[in-house]
Amino acid sequence: MRKNIKLTAGIAATAAVALGLTACGTSSDPSSAKDAAGAADKPLVVAASPTPHADILNFVKDNLAEKAGLKLEVKEFTDYVLPNTATQSGQVDANFFQHKPYLDDFNEKNKTTIVPVVNVHLEPLGLYSKGLASVKDIKAGQTIAVPNDTTNEGRALHLLADNGLITLKPGVGTDAKLSDIADKKGLEFKELEAATVPRALNDVDAAVINGNYAIEADLQPAKDALVLEAAEGNPYANFLAVKEGNEKDARVQKLAELLNSPEVKKYIEDTYKGSVIPAFGAAE
Repeated sequence: MRKNIKLTAGIAATAAVALGLTACGTSSDPSSAKDAAGAADKPLVVAASPTPHADILNFVKDNLAEKAGLKLEVKEFTDYVLPNTATQSGQVDANFFQHKPYLDDFNEKNKTTIVPVVNVHLEPLGLYSKGLASVKDIKAGQTIAVPNDTTNEGRALHLLADNGLITLKPGVGTDAKLSDIADKKGLEFKELEAATVPRALNDVDAAVINGNYAIEADLQPAKDALVLEAAEGNPYANFLAVKEGNEKDARVQKLAELLNSPEVKKYIEDTYKGSVIPAFGAAE
């Protein structure tokens, strides 16, 4: 039986306190050496979004970890903040839920020191609608919901621009926001927290949804999206990440190797059928 632990927002205060204590600690703490010495025998605790991240980790746990000598514990989070604060504080050892543009923005805003270890997969962002059959059916006066966090909103706006629905100002990068739209072409926009966008599909004409949240909402990105991001050259691969300094932890290195294994590649391809795409390799 898989042992998953679902964490709620109630741990936010604990994570915040632990984060503050960690910031005040020093390497002279005598317990640090003791903890490091015993780390190899402890389970590696990884924070992850439920789908597909925790699913992939649980595949590794159930099928590959024991043979590799790795004890793996998966903790599920349903937001994009707590996995990083919990990793920074040491409440968990690693996380698996994010891409590099999001991490860079998070580290800058929160003064955290999370670093990527290895890329695993790509979840193409998609545009969905309950009432429209084609992107060509989207007209002036209609409303599109987009994620409101910096990197995913920019990603959403570039998807819309690439498909002719809006025009962005010249030179706008991955952090594009609504004020960077040069021509809305009569469209209205509703900014929502990424996890809640699927629930807004009945209230808007279309919505740009992150791949993991689309899958959780029983959408099939490869089949149901009006348009999807291109995979080639996409900077949004999701990766295993740790607090800086823990990259060489033997347990982390074992998990990184397993996450880039042929078995995991086959699992992703067979399970998600193009809605999640293997994107193995070093994360920079």
